[in-house]
Amino acid sequence: MTGSAGPGAALRLHPDRLFPADPDTRSIARRLFAEVAGLPIISPHGHTDAGWFATDAPFENATELLLRPDHYVFRMLYSQRIPLEALGIGGHATDPRAAWRIFADNYHLFRGTPSRMWLDHVWAEVFGFDRAFGADTADLYYDTINAALATDAFRPRALMDRFNIEVITTTESPLDDLAHHAAIRVENRRAGGWQGRVLTAFRPDPVVDPEYEGFLGNLARLAEMTGEDALTYRGYLAALRNRRAFFAAMGATSTDHGHPTARTADLSDAEAEALFARLTRPDPSPADAELFRAHMLTVMAGMSIEDGLVMQIHPGSFRNHNPWLFNTFGRDKGADIPLATEYVQALRALLTKYGNHPALSVIVFTLDETAYARELAPLAGHYPALKLGPAWWFHDSPEGMRRFREQVTETAGFYNTVGFNDDTRAFLSIPARHDVARRVDCGFLARLVAEHRMAEWEAAELAQDLAYNFAKAAYRL
Repeated sequence: MTGSAGPGAALRLHPDRLFPADPDTRSIARRLFAEVAGLPIISPHGHTDAGWFATDAPFENATELLLRPDHYVFRMLYSQRIPLEALGIGGHATDPRAAWRIFADNYHLFRGTPSRMWLDHVWAEVFGFDRAFGADTADLYYDTINAALATDAFRPRALMDRFNIEVITTTESPLDDLAHHAAIRVENRRAGGWQGRVLTAFRPDPVVDPEYEGFLGNLARLAEMTGEDALTYRGYLAALRNRRAFFAAMGATSTDHGHPTARTADLSDAEAEALFARLTRPDPSPADAELFRAHMLTVMAGMSIEDGLVMQIHPGSFRNHNPWLFNTFGRDKGADIPLATEYVQALRALLTKYGNHPALSVIVFTLDETAYARELAPLAGHYPALKLGPAWWFHDSPEGMRRFREQVTETAGFYNTVGFNDDTRAFLSIPARHDVARRVDCGFLARLVAEHRMAEWEAAELAQDLAYNFAKAAYRL
């Protein structure tokens, strides 16, 4: 087996990619897509580095930009027995060109995957390649990309403008001082300064999850930053409100909660204080940790009513399933695995308390597709506070997006969903991901038109809503 693309293999993005095969339906999809292809990108949840936009420093090289931050890429390589050390992952010193050649030699592994679509879009649309990526073009790609990255046109701010990204949101811990975001705000206010909108989102997991590494140390840091006694329950809640207010003042419009399950609970103050006291001692029980996470989701919903931050719940991932990999390379190295996730009973405590509140907006995601039609669509189709996030992570593929629309729409409709978010660290793939989402949605809408279930003018309105309006409204941007 070889990673060669074949002598002289061409790289061409077909203009009808991802559209329905039926000619009549495809024609409708083309017309719908033509109306939304050029809309600005709303990127309301992601993991790009705010420092890129604060400093506007050139990206170092092709490997540092396109290979090492992208766990979709290196998890596939690792699954084929390619050591992460050889790719320079986790701080291991490796020649970036050598790592790039390994990537190119094994590009065939990505055939049929979303990563292949996204990367081919980057090669063709961002860098202008017309020869396919592979072993025989590895050095051509590496040198051409590096030469481009050395120019002003490929600095982070210029690329954000070129990609027509109207707003992009990063994700930070409550322990982050948001210095990069402060620098961006200074630049935005400067006469003639860059006007790109880079917002933060409040991700409290390090101080809400008792099983997060360094939890007690994180609480101590939280206390130091806020002047509150974060080792008492009342002081802890005051500290969280303090940090939420700081994030909101720095432009945040949302929170994000990455819990193992969707479980919520509503404890009395006395019960919560006793639980918190147990958790601030060494080696808390898993049952106590789960109960506290559940209670804090409900508490955070109450705080969102107070401060107006949209609440995102991203449950159902078994984080760091490979303990050796975690201990050697750290978090976010491709070893997170989806779990079966229950929502009807899990969300009941939160929804019982706040599900009818007009000021609350909760966006729920899932990695368990079996919950779409059975649980999530009926819940979102009833509770005013609840909306469904798009197909996420392992499912932000054409097939995953279609399954989402097919299983959710008949019960929740389109208007209880929030459009698309790219949720990525791979900055250059953002236009590709939105292109895929827009094409898939236009194809889905075209089928409804072709089956005479919707007029084409309605589909055109929905295409714009799904591509732009829903995300902007849902995240209060």
